[in-house]
Amino acid sequence: MRPRQWPKNGFIFFALIFDKQLFIPEQFLKTLAGFFLFCLISSAVYLFNDIADAEADRNHPEKKFRPIASGTLPVRVALTATMLLIVVTLPLAYLLQPWFALILAVYLVNNVLYSRWLKHVPVLDVLILSSGFVLRVAAGVVLISPVERFSPWLYMITVLFSLYIVLGKRRAELNLLAKGASAHRKVFDGYTLPLLDQYITIVSGMTIVAYSLYTFSAPNLPGNHTMMLTIPFIVYGIFRYLQLIQVGHTAGAPDEVALKDRPLQVTVLLWGLTVIAILYLS
Repeated sequence: MRPRQWPKNGFIFFALIFDKQLFIPEQFLKTLAGFFLFCLISSAVYLFNDIADAEADRNHPEKKFRPIASGTLPVRVALTATMLLIVVTLPLAYLLQPWFALILAVYLVNNVLYSRWLKHVPVLDVLILSSGFVLRVAAGVVLISPVERFSPWLYMITVLFSLYIVLGKRRAELNLLAKGASAHRKVFDGYTLPLLDQYITIVSGMTIVAYSLYTFSAPNLPGNHTMMLTIPFIVYGIFRYLQLIQVGHTAGAPDEVALKDRPLQVTVLLWGLTVIAILYLS
């Protein structure tokens, strides 16, 4: 179920924070419930993905230790758990908010299609993974407010930032597997390290520019443009992650990087505290 990857579901809180409803108990608890339900549905996705990838994972230097690939967890047990998680989560999501349940269903279908077919299609594979982050943000929006209240900036920055993270992960995987990459996953035939570096350069630059424009252009931000004070944290975080996957040869999974790298953790914390202070105290 990969609980170490659950922090990615924290994107669901973005709407709550940026709509200045973080300290409204009813809205916070609703979003918190949505977070846990997203953790359950993403766990079902991870189980299904590991079942589908079990054979390929056995040839991977790190993934071969995963429970299903290593034989520690029987496939029948994993499949039963997957079905139970789906059967329990979707009805609970509908009771919480019908549109939220629809988003979870779309997330589930997207990932099933990804696990079975789309992960073998270069470029489309990273776009599908990126869409998961956007769906998390959208899920947070429908839980607390009408969709039309939220600026397109929220979604555009999420798309760019998530693409940056996913491309970084692809680069690290390709670097780790080296010449045996295509044997593990066919999609690596469509990538090279220089090509991924170009993609990352484009997306990282666009992310910094888009976020910078957002800080003084979005209508719901303080008129004194103090949100621009958060730009250095974004720049440093993007540079630091890139340094880790290129110089430090980190494994590239964003959850693993965040859990291991203290400077990156401090940067995210300071960014979050600064955003909250600006939005709620200005």
